[in-house]
Amino acid sequence: MRQRVVRVALTAALVAVVLLAVPLALAIRFSLYAGQRDTLERAALAAAVRVSPDYAVGDPVELPHAPAGGRIGLYDPQQRLRAGNGPETGDAPVRRALAGQVVRGRSGGDLVAAVPVSHAERVIGVVRASSPAGAVRDRVLAAWAALLGVTAVALTVAVLVARRQARVLAAPLEDLSHHCRAVAEGDLNARAAPSNVAEIDQVARTHNAMLHHLAELLRHERDFATNASHQLRTPLTGLQLALEAGLAQDDNARLRPVLAEALATTHRLHHTVEEVLRLSRTPGRPRPAAGDTAASQLLREAEEHWHGEFAADGRRLECGTHDAPKDVQVPGGPVTEVLDILLDNARLHGRGTVRVVLRDLDDALAFDVSDEGTVEGEPARLFDRGHTSSDHGTGIGLALASDLAMSFGGRLSLTSRAPATFTLLVPIRAADSAADAPAE
Repeated sequence: MRQRVVRVALTAALVAVVLLAVPLALAIRFSLYAGQRDTLERAALAAAVRVSPDYAVGDPVELPHAPAGGRIGLYDPQQRLRAGNGPETGDAPVRRALAGQVVRGRSGGDLVAAVPVSHAERVIGVVRASSPAGAVRDRVLAAWAALLGVTAVALTVAVLVARRQARVLAAPLEDLSHHCRAVAEGDLNARAAPSNVAEIDQVARTHNAMLHHLAELLRHERDFATNASHQLRTPLTGLQLALEAGLAQDDNARLRPVLAEALATTHRLHHTVEEVLRLSRTPGRPRPAAGDTAASQLLREAEEHWHGEFAADGRRLECGTHDAPKDVQVPGGPVTEVLDILLDNARLHGRGTVRVVLRDLDDALAFDVSDEGTVEGEPARLFDRGHTSSDHGTGIGLALASDLAMSFGGRLSLTSRAPATFTLLVPIRAADSAADAPAE
């Protein structure tokens, strides 16, 4: 930011200096040369008025002093030098002046002014005044050097002013960047401070207002999740106690399996509520969670819970491992919820046999959930909240599953469109991998 401001200011200053200095340098050169020619012409005119018509018969001629470093001489109609200093024979300016006109020009390395001397309407001589052109050139170069020095000073001042202005402009933007970084790290109470730049202050006020509304929205969402989970806990706990009491008192062999299944369902619902609540409270970036359940146990529980569901639809559910350690600990609650969402998705929108395969990837475990159906549409949008597709509808399920996976540092992705395969990657710690090697 600061360097960009300095570059812009320096470029603008250079353009302004070039547009001003170049014409000024040309004007200085033209002025100095024109001034010297005027000086020579005045000296020649002053000398011409002193020339007597009788100079040709020997009357002495008194010419004025020549300009500094120059020469002045009188030439007769035959172009011979009769008085003063100059070439012995008249040059081109002298010849043109004999025609009756004042001549200003160059001859050799000199600036020349030639003025005709007239008497009785005829030219009786020419006064020639000259000075070295190199002297004028030296004056031009000296003036250009002074102009260059002034230009350098102007550019230096422009750079200093630009750097100061860059600091003034960049400081509030840098503060706003630090504030945004703090917000990105989870500090929703941070607010951008005002500055002396109206436009930046407007951005800061807009940003603060947006952050305030965002914080309020997040607070309402978290309060809703907390309130909803709190309101669900009480009836769930009561239902669990009632079912447990029923199991303890009822000796009817036909009702006991039904009560046991209902009690297991309430336990699973209770875990689901806890996971949703934990997900709504997860601050900052996801971190790998400590494992508390063996991966093989999760597979067994998933198969026991979903086998009847798929059998009722006339479909098969197969669960197994592929050279994976069975006793590696994984976060049981969230992983179970993700597997339940994937299996429910396969039951509702898939076809044929559903397979759950556990694979070992050294630093992670992969749970592959596949069926014989096909995923249509854009895979990138499958995990967008509210998006649905004809074959594998997502709605909220897959979006929630993806959020749950990220909450413990994992990742959920579509790894095959046909057959439809979703893969859940669960990171495992090195210590778990070393301690939980597969038994022979």
